[in-house]
Amino acid sequence: MTKIRFAYRTIIDNNSTMVWDKYVFEDTYKEYLLQHQLFNNKENPSVSFRELLSENQKASQLHFLVGMAANGYVEQLSGLCHRVPDVLGNNFLPITNYQLDIINTDITDIIKHKIGITFFSPLLVLIDTINNCYLVSKEIEKENQFETVMYPMQPNLSICYFEK
Repeated sequence: MTKIRFAYRTIIDNNSTMVWDKYVFEDTYKEYLLQHQLFNNKENPSVSFRELLSENQKASQLHFLVGMAANGYVEQLSGLCHRVPDVLGNNFLPITNYQLDIINTDITDIIKHKIGITFFSPLLVLIDTINNCYLVSKEIEKENQFETVMYPMQPNLSICYFEK
């Protein structure tokens, strides 16, 4: 039996149109403005996140610290990634956790704020791949006769863990 875990990554920036994305965008930017001060040089401050990271390696902690601002929004998803429906459009990819990364941002311009959020599924049984779809089951303890669901292969959806 093969067990897998999916990762689905979405990019959120100033051009994002979903309401959920816009709230995450605004709140993570506000959090960045607060948190970056812990790592920035007061005499010669870095304006962009990439500059700050090149000046202070500890600034990599900002991924996690800023990610906390998205926590309440991720909880609103109630354990489902609505961006990944099954082939019938009835079930969404279950998620158990997430990781936020700052692609770049700028303390002088919110338009330059860009983050990635990767959602991770629980362990699933990979039964097969059929017609560019993953046939999986949540029933990881069973040996046979699974309730199954099919998720189409798509950009930004990847198997991030594999156990034979």
